[in-house]
Amino acid sequence: MIERRLNSILNQRLDDVPAVVLIGPRQAGKTTLALGVARQREAIYLDLESEQDRAKLAEPELYLADHLDKLVILDEIHRAPGLFPVLRGLIDRARRQGADHGLYLLLGSASLDLLRQSGETLAGRVSYMELEPFDVSETQRTAVERDRLWLRGGFPESFLASSDARSLRWRQDFIRSYLERDIPQFGRRIAAETLRRFWVMLAHHQAGLLNVAQLARNLGVDAKTAAAYIDLLVDLLLVRRLPPWHANVGKRLVKSPKVYVRDSGLVHALLAIGDKETLLSHPVVGASGEGFVVEQLLAVAPEGVEGYFYRTSGGAEIDLLLSFPGGDLWAVEIKRSLSPRPERGFHSACADLRPARRFVVYAGEESYPLGDGIQVVSLPGMAGLLTGAAL
Repeated sequence: MIERRLNSILNQRLDDVPAVVLIGPRQAGKTTLALGVARQREAIYLDLESEQDRAKLAEPELYLADHLDKLVILDEIHRAPGLFPVLRGLIDRARRQGADHGLYLLLGSASLDLLRQSGETLAGRVSYMELEPFDVSETQRTAVERDRLWLRGGFPESFLASSDARSLRWRQDFIRSYLERDIPQFGRRIAAETLRRFWVMLAHHQAGLLNVAQLARNLGVDAKTAAAYIDLLVDLLLVRRLPPWHANVGKRLVKSPKVYVRDSGLVHALLAIGDKETLLSHPVVGASGEGFVVEQLLAVAPEGVEGYFYRTSGGAEIDLLLSFPGGDLWAVEIKRSLSPRPERGFHSACADLRPARRFVVYAGEESYPLGDGIQVVSLPGMAGLLTGAAL
């Protein structure tokens, strides 16, 4: 069992607020984490994909009112959006009786729709958290384990598989299940093969600027449809649009977001890359490595930190720009080399933005200064700096 970084944070949130909404893609480990929390306090667990558990909620107010003294865990809460008004009434009733924390833990596999449903009815009563697949702070920090996390991705069953072949098979089955079973549950009527082709196109385009019109032409659909496909995969927490940083620096700035398939293991499964040797010889290797580092750092960044990239038409570029509450910026250049040297564009971008800290994240293990205020650091070292910044 790998201890999840969010375990202690989740317990603290439940001690502070009546309801916590824990979102994340399917198979990221939400249920396992929730059941671990349930073992630490008096709780009941209901899976809303189970007919038996849904039957218990035929009269939800009557059933849940009998359990106001327990933590109630509702898994796949998006399957029963009608519960949210009921939960609001029960939370208010419990507050009048002096219970104002640790009443409900709601688990869901989609972001915006779920947040919209709960936000309309539970405002002031709920805290939101996102559980991503394993990150580098949760797995062993050796180079071998790091490469394994990069190749297989962070979904627990993929990362912990007994072989690369079994891991790849799990990810291929996961993709098929999402396309054929999960996405239709969210009410989208999209041909599975069409969406698969689109997902593969995004994997080939990993870390590239988002050009919806070009994707639409390649897929043979209109731009509005292609944009809807992107929105869907973003809502399901499978794809990230990394926005460009906009600043008044007197330069022409790139305005399109970058697009990433969030889990590197899914990138490799979509491109039929089954082992490290194949990955290292594949054209996507650089973009895959960049996306892997971006996701790892955003996963461990303190609450409130926003991620961007910076690029000008003149070639100034920062791979990942971390914006901290209060205005500090951290600039991150990503390199696979063991003897990294920042590009001229990174120096130019730093001259434009004057970030508080400048880093080059590379494939080595040591940390050392490079000059011009730049610190060379490993991925686990950078994750540790961000985790420490949260303290």
